[in-house]
Amino acid sequence: MVSGVERPGELPVSAPEPPHERGDAARNRALLLQAARELVGKRGADAVTMDDIAAEAGVGKGTLFRRFGSRAGLMMVLLDEDERNSQQAFLFGPAPLGPDAPPLDRLVAFGRERMCFVHTHHALLSAAKGDALTRHAGAAAVQRTHVRVLLGAANTTGDLDVQTDALLALLDVDYVEHQLDYGGHTLESLGEAWESLARKLCGR
Repeated sequence: MVSGVERPGELPVSAPEPPHERGDAARNRALLLQAARELVGKRGADAVTMDDIAAEAGVGKGTLFRRFGSRAGLMMVLLDEDERNSQQAFLFGPAPLGPDAPPLDRLVAFGRERMCFVHTHHALLSAAKGDALTRHAGAAAVQRTHVRVLLGAANTTGDLDVQTDALLALLDVDYVEHQLDYGGHTLESLGEAWESLARKLCGR
């Protein structure tokens, strides 16, 4: 069953692509990102500074800030590829995430899938949310619109914005990690909590 929730082109797939760059600028950008990925892979995002990345890439820290704006901005770029793959799955992929499933099924599947994504990428997500300008941009805006549209398509009544925020609070990276580390939860039990709230909001 096609829910009609999204149509190709209705939502952006992620943050905009960077503008076309000269060859040397593109190579420098790739070098910086590779250095950042390698350090994050070795140490974890929490332990990597902009100084570390600049030194690894052999450039001045000012170059890094001019290119990415902030540490949070750099972390957002590192996340971008995985976020794009995730978005392709829930916007255009097979059921139950994709558009060939009923809205409530998609909403339940999205929450469970996103819970796993958040846990896997928790260090980068936590670092990226430190900048108020990036916190609600790009992928986060797509996810919020997706959840809100699914709630509406599932004939949810009441304030869709408030209900969307209530659901998305369960996917906050710090909340997820706190519940896994100290709250006695597993990814499965957190997914069940998401499903329970989604079904109550949709009157099921």
